Amino acid sequence: MAAEQKEHKAKKEKIARQDMPEQKPDVRKRNFDEVPFGYTPELAQKEAQRCLQCKRPSCVEGCPVNINIPAFIKLIAEGKFTEAARKIKEENALPAVCGRVCPQEAQCEGNCILGAKGKDKPVAIGNLERFAADWEREHKEVTVPQIKDATHKRVAVVGSGPAGLTVAGELRKFGHEVTVFEALHKSGGVLVYGIPEFRLPKSIVQSEVDYLSKMGIKIVNNYIVGNTRTVDELFADGYDAIFVGSGAGAPMFLNIPGENLNGVFSANEYLTRSNLMKAYKFPEYDTPIIKGKRVATIGGGNVAMDSARTALRLGADESYIVYRRSMNELPARIAEVHHAEQEGINFKILTLPTRIIGDENGFVKGIECQKMELGEPDESGRRRPVPVKGSEFILDVDTVVVAIGNTPNPLIPSTTPDIKTTKYGTIIAEEGSGLTTKSKVFAGGDVVTGAATVILAMGAGKKAAKAIDDMLKS
Repeated sequence: MAAEQKEHKAKKEKIARQDMPEQKPDVRKRNFDEVPFGYTPELAQKEAQRCLQCKRPSCVEGCPVNINIPAFIKLIAEGKFTEAARKIKEENALPAVCGRVCPQEAQCEGNCILGAKGKDKPVAIGNLERFAADWEREHKEVTVPQIKDATHKRVAVVGSGPAGLTVAGELRKFGHEVTVFEALHKSGGVLVYGIPEFRLPKSIVQSEVDYLSKMGIKIVNNYIVGNTRTVDELFADGYDAIFVGSGAGAPMFLNIPGENLNGVFSANEYLTRSNLMKAYKFPEYDTPIIKGKRVATIGGGNVAMDSARTALRLGADESYIVYRRSMNELPARIAEVHHAEQEGINFKILTLPTRIIGDENGFVKGIECQKMELGEPDESGRRRPVPVKGSEFILDVDTVVVAIGNTPNPLIPSTTPDIKTTKYGTIIAEEGSGLTTKSKVFAGGDVVTGAATVILAMGAGKKAAKAIDDMLKS
């Protein structure tokens, strides 16, 4: 038996990882269509056959929502694509989203045994998840999961981002009545305002939201909790528990001279105008945006890559990433950096902006920068950038996008004094349950951790949903 298993594994290891077909860089950098085309059924099955079907799958340990990864991949290998999607949805209500934007290389795929020793590439778990979800949707085979008997308990969810949607879906399956309150006119939170169309089509997000609506979840848009109604007023309205998943949508800036010049954007504004308000379709959509010809994006995360790549698609002749560390320290996903490089984004690494320079009319005309070198590691474990004396130079640009991070909006804590926050403005919540310092109020996602990933927010949402359910049943 052991010899047969060894031979079985050896055969699977001979199959090369199947790349996902995608638009050519010189074509896609001037359109907002999704970059990858997705797997064909044949490619998906071939990739699924690479899975070793480990008895103790470490890939599952790397998944914040604990999807049964070997099980859904086995179903794909057998050609049971709809069944694979339903297997994923047992643990994850947003598979089409996660398959596109999760940092799989640091989570499930990062734990894959195939890639563990560097002799082979890990199974393309994210690509397979996307394939299964897309197949189910495109073939109109989406079905609502079984809902437990009604408990007649009411839960308010603040925010329709990844954490909020996950909490809502889980609580509805438990039989509770759930209402999601969203401040914006479209549901999806960061999925609709923060991630560009070419990386996550908004029709995909809408289909995931529609799936939750079919489960019986009520979603109310244009409703600002903390303004329209406070947390305490929601309790007075008859809600038995409240989950706060309002994200981290307040931008951070460098606090350098010139940040108030015309042509300086926070990444939040830049991407929201383009994504949610569809400025890229101007004048079809009446949302103006400065379409700079030489655009510098400051930062090195996924949001920075999204901004720099958006600038190209809005017509920039030159789009720069200005980052104070080296390429090795970039926090963005490997795939996003790869796509940015393919599209011709100019990386100004080991470069620190010190001043934004304006013309006589108050518009950006350049950035004063200083070259850096890497010193000893800081508290994050990355080598600290140290200024190089006499290395100052001017980068000629007409638009600057600041993408160095976000903090939570203070509205809910400021209108609910017994919800305590950290010095960074994040809500204090118990790690395992999401319970805040206010009774019956839970929180999770970026509003607790600060800006992080979609899947980590979903993981926090699942834990909070279980804790809320336990509390409501006690």
